[in-house]
Amino acid sequence: MVKKLQKVGNSNALILDLPIMEMVGLEEGKEVQLTVSNGSIIITPVNPRRVDPEELERHLDRIAGERGKMLKELADS
Repeated sequence: MVKKLQKVGNSNALILDLPIMEMVGLEEGKEVQLTVSNGSIIITPVNPRRVDPEELERHLDRIAGERGKMLKELADS
């Protein structure tokens, strides 16, 4: 999934969609661990929820169906 950083005051923010947050058990106000590894930022819930692979696939299929065209356009730009 491709996302854009958004300006918030003097900082930038990454807005996480609710379905993504639900898949990993995140709610507003919960803590996350940020790790930098090989040029990537990894966001991990402090108390991660185990995700059923089939549930994850259903959510990803739904997101691809709802936003597939937009995601392809972003990837191609």
